[in-house]
Amino acid sequence: CMCPGGVVVPAASEDGLLAVNGMSYYKRNKENANSAVLVNVYPEDFRGDDVLAGVEFQRRLEKKAFELGGGKYKAPVQLVGDFLKNKKSEKLGNVIPSYSIGYKLSNLNDCFPKFIAESLKEGIREMDKKIRGFAGFDSVITAVESRSSSPVRILRDEKMFSSIKGLIPCGEGAGHAGGIISAAVDGIKCAEALNNIIKE
Repeated sequence: CMCPGGVVVPAASEDGLLAVNGMSYYKRNKENANSAVLVNVYPEDFRGDDVLAGVEFQRRLEKKAFELGGGKYKAPVQLVGDFLKNKKSEKLGNVIPSYSIGYKLSNLNDCFPKFIAESLKEGIREMDKKIRGFAGFDSVITAVESRSSSPVRILRDEKMFSSIKGLIPCGEGAGHAGGIISAAVDGIKCAEALNNIIKE
């Protein structure tokens, strides 16, 4: 996910929880660029048998982000260099956070379970090999973007239908994709399935 000349925006939907997202205005002319770094989370990571265990996992991340931000919906932020060293950021460098409500310097390693923090670090380092400067010390991480895909999956049969006759759950909101490209691919698969049914 990449937003050139973009901003980090509030995306919370519940009291006492903090979620962020990124966007660009149509001119894409703001000072910063945003990119989301996503980590795969599987049902076994939720540690629960409840069908809504993924929602509770998401809420725990958002509650921790709210607390690290000091409440009042300020976002916790950290320099990439400090995040990679597991050290709380004490001051900003060249990049000024774009989150409009405000921010608080934090240690985002405290926001995530260890497997997420370590996966984020690995992803940041790998991206730096492809895009030089991605892991620049002064780059800023803002937490937490926890709404990249649904924490619940609506089951489908072999013809792509849900248990409700005529309903085909599709894309990220239905839990069958984890990004723009995979959502588009899932949409194509569902359209093809529907087309085959119409032909029958």
